[in-house]
Amino acid sequence: MGSHILNRNVRLLFATRCVRLFAYGSLSVILALYLAQLGFSDVQIGLLLTLTLVGDTAVSLWLTTHADRLGRRRILVVGAILMALAGIAFALSGNFFLLLVAATIGVISPSGNEVGPFLSVEQAALSQITPAERRTGVFAWYNLAGSLATALGSLSGGAAVGLLQSHFGSPLAAYRVVIVEYAILGLGLLLFFTRLSSAVEVSSDCDCPAAPSLQSRFGLNRSSRIVLKLSSLFALDAFAGGFVIQSIAAYWFHLRFGVNPATLGGIFFGANLLAGLSSLVAAPLAARFGLVNTMVFTHLPSNVLLILVPLMPSAPLAIAVLLLRFSISQMDVPTRQSYTMAVVRPDERSAAAGVTGVARTTGAAVSPLLAGLLLGTPSLLSAPFFLAGGLKIVYDLLLYRNFTAVKPPDATDERAAPDVGRVK
Repeated sequence: MGSHILNRNVRLLFATRCVRLFAYGSLSVILALYLAQLGFSDVQIGLLLTLTLVGDTAVSLWLTTHADRLGRRRILVVGAILMALAGIAFALSGNFFLLLVAATIGVISPSGNEVGPFLSVEQAALSQITPAERRTGVFAWYNLAGSLATALGSLSGGAAVGLLQSHFGSPLAAYRVVIVEYAILGLGLLLFFTRLSSAVEVSSDCDCPAAPSLQSRFGLNRSSRIVLKLSSLFALDAFAGGFVIQSIAAYWFHLRFGVNPATLGGIFFGANLLAGLSSLVAAPLAARFGLVNTMVFTHLPSNVLLILVPLMPSAPLAIAVLLLRFSISQMDVPTRQSYTMAVVRPDERSAAAGVTGVARTTGAAVSPLLAGLLLGTPSLLSAPFFLAGGLKIVYDLLLYRNFTAVKPPDATDERAAPDVGRVK
């Protein structure tokens, strides 16, 4: 396959990432406000948002675990159609039960983060068309592009509503325009995905065995053991991170130091920008020290800094430590993605990314509720930071212990990957 076709596929996948995260960012700002304008109660809004996440997880698990067999381009197209249809349903209908169905089976992002099958399948496709020695760097830029797109989408969504409301005189109409835009961007994704070449599919010369009984377990075969072990560790990391998600950390700064919302917005915009830029450092570090070493030894100090945040005596010092933490906190993300893609067979990459992604989503689902209970108790106000940092350190140590000897075939023929799956 010609290099120009591979480069075109990479550009297309970066474009879809940016379009999708821009759409998610713009929608996340106004979705709950839109539902409230439709007259739904807080309970109904909560149910819709919860089922959106539950439905996205279930649909994504099925699609990603079948993508390598049914075709990655086909699954991405299906995801784009589900995204567009969900946007259309939310824009045109105010019927609660119809929106409930659309939220459950469609692709809607209430958080601004990745939902649907896209991320997992795109990671597998990028791994297919990118040389092993460049994979971590590509993932680093891929993540940075998504972070910037989300930030721009959030800013544009809020600004657009302000302008449209002055024009229409109705917040409902302004919100609906943003949701229509979401559906249109879903159709744009559909167009991009149809232009991908067959190079993103599982290679026809891959020495991949016929699907035995294990294949029915989440689309995994010989890589099932290593993927399930990684998934359990990633779920622990995500559970720990759920104690200090952005909204909880912002609320803690408000309770502890009285930081106002405008200042909080500036703090976390800078924090997310630093986090995105930090991922670019991961590639040269991984090339020098290895993927697992880079994951662990950049993650450990960031978790120590997380524990130190509530120990700071003043808001400026706490903010400084938080920003320092974010400046190194995302170096493990592209390395984690690259490592997962490297240690599984090429025909199991979409499934591996999907299963580990669902594990992270599931792990992060419970801890925000526990964090809320802790924040409501004055003596335990800082406990979420201690729990998050401590559990993340446990994750780092377990990851190092279990996987430091499991070397991915970087800069070698990736068809050697089956032997890598033999985990202790």
